[in-house]
Amino acid sequence: MDVRGMRRFALAVPLAAALLVGCGVNPVTGRQELQFVSENEELQLGQQNYGPNRQAEGGDFGVDPALTQYVREVGQKLAAVADRKLPYEFTVVNNSVPNAWALPGGKIAVNRGLLPQLRNEAELAAVLGHEIVHAAARHGAKAQERGTLLQAGMAAAQIGVAVAGANGGLTDLALQGAGAGAQMVQMKYGRDQELEADHYGMVYMKRAGYDLGAAVSLQQTFVRLAQGHNQSWLEGLFASHPPSAERVERNQATLQELGGGKGEVGAERFAARTASLRKMQPAYDKYDQAMAAAGKKDFATARRLAGEAAQMLPREARFSQLQGDLAMAQKQPSEALGFYQKAIDLDGSYFGSYLGGGVAQYKLGNRAKAEEWLKKSANLLPTASAVYYLGSIAKERGDVAGARQLFQAVAGAQNEYGQMATAELTRLDQAQNAAPFQP
Repeated sequence: MDVRGMRRFALAVPLAAALLVGCGVNPVTGRQELQFVSENEELQLGQQNYGPNRQAEGGDFGVDPALTQYVREVGQKLAAVADRKLPYEFTVVNNSVPNAWALPGGKIAVNRGLLPQLRNEAELAAVLGHEIVHAAARHGAKAQERGTLLQAGMAAAQIGVAVAGANGGLTDLALQGAGAGAQMVQMKYGRDQELEADHYGMVYMKRAGYDLGAAVSLQQTFVRLAQGHNQSWLEGLFASHPPSAERVERNQATLQELGGGKGEVGAERFAARTASLRKMQPAYDKYDQAMAAAGKKDFATARRLAGEAAQMLPREARFSQLQGDLAMAQKQPSEALGFYQKAIDLDGSYFGSYLGGGVAQYKLGNRAKAEEWLKKSANLLPTASAVYYLGSIAKERGDVAGARQLFQAVAGAQNEYGQMATAELTRLDQAQNAAPFQP
């Protein structure tokens, strides 16, 4: 094949891939677009990543189930009038950073830390409507498609497989938190996508009967907070959904266009349904302060604040887990174990308590219980630390093949466990090569 022929072939590969999938119509905007990811693949991508991402972001907020039910009610009210019918799900994540995010297929989450910052149900509807558009208009799927375009010849069907991994998700990507779902939680949307989500989110608000003025006031609040350099906002919502004066102006124009300034605000209902969270907020403030102190290795202050938080809200499992983590940081696994057990008793659905408890059990020599808890942790969210210790347990009982597989899964992680796993693999190889020849 000559040079010109090679060039024609190189150009034909991505074109052929595009033709195989074909053009499609965006279900929200109505515009023609290339679609490399099918709806089935979108649904699969969202389903595979929704649980692990909720775990990675703090786990479901279980202390106040009625609050999550309220967010679901508002979300489903908007989803019912969306242009695209998907199996929408809404949850509240136990995370103090103000944020909200959406995965392909309609999987949406709101961080606990965002809700006290809102003033009424219409503002909550503005947040949820915006996230619904990100899912309905295929913004997450488009991010995947852009990655596909950079790799000529990649079939769209491979995306879900690459993200999900094999063997229960124990892949380097999952272990490093760098899967597609994790990237979408932190993804910074482009200007056009943010404006699109604002506009059609307000359209859905109008259809659902909400006052569109809330979308304007919410953006105005975001701009003011961004200008004040509020660190928690900069780390959360503003990192992935940057506010701007342009967005405020566009929302004001949409308000005039749709004439939606006389809808439902729902201030009293919102205040009533979020009252429990606001009452608990001082305890979470203590928890956040404890986390900040721990980050500075001021463990004495961190333990005092964590204990105060636990006294204020005894049923919050994360507070007990933090007390366990702090005890482990000070090399006190026996004390830590009691805190981890309490956290598991309060909430057995979160990976962190099983992970910390499993490591504590390992340090204390309780290998069977350590393995049980570490496996539960890895099933909820694969982490390098859990898989490394599982590899160590397998090695100790003589399961060299199992240990090798687990260490190989961790070896690519860019942290201390990746380094330790690589060292273990080297030792296994040396032991195998040093074995005497058996005729």
